[in-house]
Amino acid sequence: MKNVKLILLGLLISTMFGCDPELESINYDEINPAIFPASEADVEALVVAAYYPLRGSWWNGIHTTSERGIMFVNDATTEILQGNFGVQQLATLSSYIPTSEGVTRFYDDFYNRISSNTLSIDRLENSTVNENIKKRGIAELKCARAFLSYELFDMYGPIVVAPLDVLQNPLIETPLARLSHDEMVSFIEKDLLEAAVDLPSPSEAAYGRFSQGFARMLLIRLYLHEKRWADVEAQANAIIAMNYYELTDDYVDMFSTESQADNKEVMFAVPADYAGTSENQWQMMVLPSNYPVRGGWATIQSSWMFYDSFESNDVRKTNLIAEYTGTDGVTYNRNNPGNVMQMGPLPLKISEDADRNTALTTVDIILYRYADVILSKAEAIANKNNAPNQEAIDLVNVIRERAGLNPILLADFATIDAFNEMILVERSHEYWCENGQYRSDLIRHGKFVEHSIELNGAASQAAPYKELYPFSLQRISEGKGAFLQNPGYN
Repeated sequence: MKNVKLILLGLLISTMFGCDPELESINYDEINPAIFPASEADVEALVVAAYYPLRGSWWNGIHTTSERGIMFVNDATTEILQGNFGVQQLATLSSYIPTSEGVTRFYDDFYNRISSNTLSIDRLENSTVNENIKKRGIAELKCARAFLSYELFDMYGPIVVAPLDVLQNPLIETPLARLSHDEMVSFIEKDLLEAAVDLPSPSEAAYGRFSQGFARMLLIRLYLHEKRWADVEAQANAIIAMNYYELTDDYVDMFSTESQADNKEVMFAVPADYAGTSENQWQMMVLPSNYPVRGGWATIQSSWMFYDSFESNDVRKTNLIAEYTGTDGVTYNRNNPGNVMQMGPLPLKISEDADRNTALTTVDIILYRYADVILSKAEAIANKNNAPNQEAIDLVNVIRERAGLNPILLADFATIDAFNEMILVERSHEYWCENGQYRSDLIRHGKFVEHSIELNGAASQAAPYKELYPFSLQRISEGKGAFLQNPGYN
């Protein structure tokens, strides 16, 4: 099922929580804390509202597959995606500055959703709802708060997290500073550790809803960000010990129009539909207007550098389209790129969905998969000991075997530098155009600037400080000296 009913409910409930909780007082005609939440339906309303900003929506969904989504922008800072106009060009050339609304908007548009979750958690904690329902609802709210907090932290560094007492007194102006790095990490970690206790198991969680496994997957990403290798390994082992997740046999079929609700590799996905309640418009972003059957707007390409990094028989590049014959009868490829392949192949990744009759598709937006657990454990084992071992190589080979590739040998990646170069390649090949995590992977291994310069030469404005995006001038101004810009952008 696509949980369309759930998403439609989220659209309705969002109107109750769309206001900026730091600027406007609670309207007690709409929400009376003395009586809401008081039932299981009330709890569901609060929880569904927390999923609302996490969906795919061009207007106000952080996981939209358009230029307003984090996958599009983050992957465009790497060799996976390339753009020659708009925010995609800013990302490609690392030319973003504090007035670049295309990159500053993610914080501006979504940070108050963290505050909304904080208020919802408090309402639920102080309610008289059945304890089991309350615990599960709070767990989902904490996971949603941590999920959004991690994504913004990964992009901008530490952010403002408004304390409850400030949120409960919105008429008192209180400029807030960003958390310290350690405070930010602890805030996200605490939410996820607590959520992992009370969320349903993967087998019990509804498709498109959070589970214990997903909370631990987010912990893995947080610990990778911090290079806490032993903690990465521990969380990976905990997920493996659930004895639920497994790799699906067909990599390409995961990104088809078929529902992935029963796919045990998928740890979290955003269900998509033609109606636009949760949108996936990736074909329209990628495909040229003259693409056979049904075209698009050709807003983004991949790079030939990325295409050439694949082994010839790697099934993961199946939908990295290096040649097609257009409706004009012309064959487009590297040698005859026209204006649609001059930077690289078409990064379709998902099914063409020739039956779509709108800009949207029913291919679900898959954000996290069990394959990430396996590669993360391999990376953690090798880096924890500062030297790869056979176990780490064997884990990588599990992923390579599914891709139709020959196994690699420990002797060929005996040093930690050689291993990490290899793991970066495998990560890029496995997760391209999914959740935009490869940018963070490059930064973790000190390769972000190097890859940008290799790809774009003198045109690249990459520098170490560009590893974080800038905040908008409006946020800095509103902070009245308490909110500081990321270094390098002043």
